[in-house]
Amino acid sequence: MVDKVLLENIVDEFKYMLLDHYDEVFLLERLDDLMASIPEKRRASYGIVSVVVTFCKALFNTLGDRSVELGRLIYETSHDFRAITVGLGLISHYGVNHPSLVLPILREASDHDQWEVKEFVQMFIRKITKENKVFVQEFLLEMTESDNPNHRRFASEALRPVVENKWIHDDPGYSIKVLRKMFKESHEFPKTSVGNNLSDLSRKNPELIYEIVQELMSMGNKDSHFIAHRACRNLVKQDPIRVMNLLKVDCYQYKSKKYHRTDYS
Repeated sequence: MVDKVLLENIVDEFKYMLLDHYDEVFLLERLDDLMASIPEKRRASYGIVSVVVTFCKALFNTLGDRSVELGRLIYETSHDFRAITVGLGLISHYGVNHPSLVLPILREASDHDQWEVKEFVQMFIRKITKENKVFVQEFLLEMTESDNPNHRRFASEALRPVVENKWIHDDPGYSIKVLRKMFKESHEFPKTSVGNNLSDLSRKNPELIYEIVQELMSMGNKDSHFIAHRACRNLVKQDPIRVMNLLKVDCYQYKSKKYHRTDYS
């Protein structure tokens, strides 16, 4: 939704200026310009995520593989999360054809001090996954065994079936193989992510997720039960009694919404 002429002009500026000299302030100003070019009514919806993604794609299309050098420079020397994520975005495009070189950088970024960087990096791996499914799956399986909960959360978030990951709805076994490694996850952030991921999958694969919820409940583990409960966020809207029976509860609550068994008697 950014202005296309403005985008082209900014890409040209970067092509001639930043390969020799990177200026973070200059980059942030240009991102602000792109943000301001979005019609005001749509700015809140498209925001910085759309701006960074669109800009990185356009710049990569112009620079090609040369963009990885610029991406690393931006990532390693910047302080503002917007600039850092531009660097990661450029690196991720290079990673489609060079996953073994780029995935370790994304793993490092998944444990970044800035929360926004962690959120962007799980989006940036998705284009790499789509073109390198076997390689990335092995990488994510390794991440599930990390002692770092941010790495484990990244393994789950990277497989949320959204945008470039929509193909997972047609091949849910791909992500389930990774998620199953965390069915007894005890840390709040990764286990919440696993539950959310399963809930996303339930939109297109409800019966599969019902089976997984039953599997989780059979583990007799409080963390597995937490994941099972979280996985039912969408399922409960369609069949609350079936969900409550599986979870062995008389009331299912998510946020402020409550489903009471007595309401369906």
